[in-house]
Amino acid sequence: MTDKVNLTEALKKYFGFDKFKGDQEAIIRNVLDGHDTFVLMPTGGGKSLCYQLPSLLMDGTAIVISPLIALMKNQVDVISNLSEVQGVAHYLNSSQNKAAIDQVKADIRAGRTKLLYVAPESLTKEDNVEFLKTVKISFYAIDEAHCISEWGHDFRPEYRRIRPIINEIGQAPVIALTATATDKVRTDIKKSLGIVDAKEFKSSFNRPNLYYEVRPKTKDVDKDIIKFIKQHPGKSGIIYCLSRKKVEELAAILRANDIKAAAYHAGLDSATRSKTQDGFLMEKIDVIVATIAFGMGIDKPDVRFVIHYDIPKSLEGYYQETGRAGRDGGEGLCVAFYSHKDLQKLDKFMEGKPVAEQDIGRQLLQETAAYAETSVCRRKMLLHYFGENYTRDNCGNCDNCLHPKRKIEAGAQLLTALKAIAAIKENFRSDYVIDFIMGRETDEIVAHKHHELEAFGSGEDDNEKIWNPLIRQALIAGYLKKDVENYGLLKITPEGKKFIKKPESFMIVEDNEFNEDDEASLDGAAGGTSALDPTLSAMLKDLRKKVSKKMGRPPYVIFQDVSIDQMATDYPVTLEELKNIQGVGEGKVKQPYAKEFVDLIKRYCEENDIVRQADLRVRTVAKKSMLKVSIIQSIDRQIALDDIANAKGIDFDEMLDEVEAIVYSGTKINIDYFLEEVMDEDHVDDIYEYFKESETDDLETAIRELGEDYSEDEIRLVRIKFISDMAN
Repeated sequence: MTDKVNLTEALKKYFGFDKFKGDQEAIIRNVLDGHDTFVLMPTGGGKSLCYQLPSLLMDGTAIVISPLIALMKNQVDVISNLSEVQGVAHYLNSSQNKAAIDQVKADIRAGRTKLLYVAPESLTKEDNVEFLKTVKISFYAIDEAHCISEWGHDFRPEYRRIRPIINEIGQAPVIALTATATDKVRTDIKKSLGIVDAKEFKSSFNRPNLYYEVRPKTKDVDKDIIKFIKQHPGKSGIIYCLSRKKVEELAAILRANDIKAAAYHAGLDSATRSKTQDGFLMEKIDVIVATIAFGMGIDKPDVRFVIHYDIPKSLEGYYQETGRAGRDGGEGLCVAFYSHKDLQKLDKFMEGKPVAEQDIGRQLLQETAAYAETSVCRRKMLLHYFGENYTRDNCGNCDNCLHPKRKIEAGAQLLTALKAIAAIKENFRSDYVIDFIMGRETDEIVAHKHHELEAFGSGEDDNEKIWNPLIRQALIAGYLKKDVENYGLLKITPEGKKFIKKPESFMIVEDNEFNEDDEASLDGAAGGTSALDPTLSAMLKDLRKKVSKKMGRPPYVIFQDVSIDQMATDYPVTLEELKNIQGVGEGKVKQPYAKEFVDLIKRYCEENDIVRQADLRVRTVAKKSMLKVSIIQSIDRQIALDDIANAKGIDFDEMLDEVEAIVYSGTKINIDYFLEEVMDEDHVDDIYEYFKESETDDLETAIRELGEDYSEDEIRLVRIKFISDMAN
């Protein structure tokens, strides 16, 4: 059965392939020979074939333990389509009714079912255990095996119960499969599944076609993403965000900017999720904005970019998510946005969790931060994290290799670090080591009496920013390693010991500096948002004065100062672009004078050779736009403003803020019905006259000028009426 010809024939017969990929054949042979097997194979490497083919060739039923119901359905459909036997593959999970479960059991008893997919929760149900005890099991396959490890990026406690259940159901070989696992996670998986002696098959983690880049996350991040997508028109991409709220917001902003985008997260109903997934596969949707709920088992080979809006919680998660790009070997651009604030947010999420869990979570976060901040080849750094040695110094396909930093000599500092680690008995993590080298008397250092050691403070004369990159690069160079059992403790390797005896040159690159307040555009162009153009601003204010005179209305009624300032910054030259200016809505753009403003800006740009970054003009989506629409509809129905505020759960002040924003952006509304009910007619006339004569619509000034006979709310209400009548 296991000779080469038969296996190749079986591959052709069942799957239509002429040859195996990578280690597939050796893995299948190992399973057929009844041995425990551990498979580490990156996304897209063909893991599922490693258990599907042997299951079809062996006696009995193979049990595949998988965490995702959607994935099970998908795989059962695939296998069922390959075989003429009805019921060759089934799944057992919480979504089935009793009749469906009885059918599954009948097919298994009849020997028709070769593959049974179960979620770990279903596997542990008593009646399922009792039933499976009566079945001949060919082998157990544990898919997404990293879920067993607390150090894995998707830990699931129920996975820890798999081995005891296997012992109860009956012994059979085990094959564990995962796409991402560090040495620590690998050890964990094998221990937990009781397959310490399993034969390991480890494929390379290098995906040469993937381009890796980390950008600082400035306040213009939405603009950057839109620009990036517009530079890759019609290409499929996934954007990962940590929160469902951000997923919804970003998808709406992309759609407002004519990008075919949809949101995907676990909070949406399954029909919506399926429709979105199908739309993406059928290319009706170009970009999916998602939480990490999206992507497992999505077999779309031509995803051209994966963007991380928020930095992920672990490098394993990051590697798995970026691995969804370029699975066909074509272009795959992986861009992550990084900010210290996001890191602090993620750290805060851990508060309240068990201490051990917090410790693991923080260690994983530190690895992600190290990856983001490093100036070393990103490919080298990632592969080193997964225990693989990448020998080239420059991969030519990451931001750090395309824009290399100058190297500096750090041989003396490496010697200092190695001697310091030896002095504290190789028993501490890098943050402790750095505190020790810098001579900081922390509580922990004093408790260990390490401040009394000779090596304490041996590096205090060096720039403290050198130590983090130095330790990371010493790990990559093989002078140090992290203890697998007690993760994070720095140990000196034989190479490191040789270095202490005979120091030599050690060149390193300093870390990238990440300043979130940078205004720099992220593709290297200077000034993502340009400064206010004072000459144009003065010209626009002159035009506003002319228009206001002609119309007999105060200047602020035409455009507020904030709108003029933004025009003199963003240079809108069409009415469509004018709509993106703060305080300008559809109503304002329809005013006859709007064209005069854009014509003036256009003329000014041409005469002064202004290079506009029009592609950076982003249409924003008012987060409260639904609220505004609903308020306008309520005012049309003449509902009292205080009643609208109560119904919307906002206070009256907030209500007035919303109504002011509506009229200032050019929408006409009529609140006369409400003024008649709550205000004295003379008061309305007095305040209205004041605004007609005034040079400013400023509230403080109005309160001061009008005196204490008029309340702030009254002044604001009449100002709303005035702006609506005059400006719109």
